Amino acid sequence: MRRLFTLEYWRDGDWYVGRLMEVPGVFSQGESLDELRENIQEAYELMVTQDRTAAPPIAERQDVELEV
Repeated sequence: MRRLFTLEYWRDGDWYVGRLMEVPGVFSQGESLDELRENIQEAYELMVTQDRTAAPPIAERQDVELEV
């Protein structure tokens, strides 16, 4: 499946640096725009497919309201 995302990018010296606007925390860089696109794909895959360790059995959950 393919989905359209917004890649926000800029130059930082010789590097292209970018992030996916719809997925906080997905950042990458590349020496070219094509390399940035490849690297951002890899960063996205790592972010959404990484295994998260389970919380201990005594862990509790609650809703929390935050100022945004």
